[in-house]
Amino acid sequence: MTEFSELGLSPEILQAISNTGYTTATPIQAEAIPVALTGRDVLGIAQTGTGKTAAFTLPMIERLASGRSRARMPRALVIAPTRELADQVSAAFERYSAGQVRKLSWALLIGGVSFSDQELKLDRGVDVLVATPGRLLDHFERGKLLLTGVQILVVDEADRMLDMGFIPDIERIFRLTPPRKQTLFFSATMPPEITRLTQQFL
Repeated sequence: MTEFSELGLSPEILQAISNTGYTTATPIQAEAIPVALTGRDVLGIAQTGTGKTAAFTLPMIERLASGRSRARMPRALVIAPTRELADQVSAAFERYSAGQVRKLSWALLIGGVSFSDQELKLDRGVDVLVATPGRLLDHFERGKLLLTGVQILVVDEADRMLDMGFIPDIERIFRLTPPRKQTLFFSATMPPEITRLTQQFL
């Protein structure tokens, strides 16, 4: 059993974790967090419900603590296959970044919500963008978003992206982001198409 306090996280983040009632990291968290904190790419294979969200949100909050976002240029991007998953990731950022000296800003880009509300947040500048592929590309095509400032890119539930036909969108999003960035790639299974993606982009 690995304690969160052994993983190299700051006292502020450890306090935020403690406030949620957790002390012990799951295996995917214990393996992924120390590597992600160094800025290296991560390929994480773990079933849904094993704590993958914290495995990428915690090191991302740590690494984004310094620096500033610019209008329409997020510094980090999390792609999730469904509105529900994107909403869960957004809630995790709110929970775990609560004690940071410099509050991180984030926006949630999902369908079924007005474009104008989302554009207002993008115009103000956000550190972290959590989005479904279709809505993200909609904003890009409307000229409301630039991905050239992305330092960290997370693909969550990649095999579900495959099942839902999002792989061409994911490939396009990768090409819109800088070649030099940290990529965190999580999937429950590794079908051949997902293996090809990781070999191409990690």
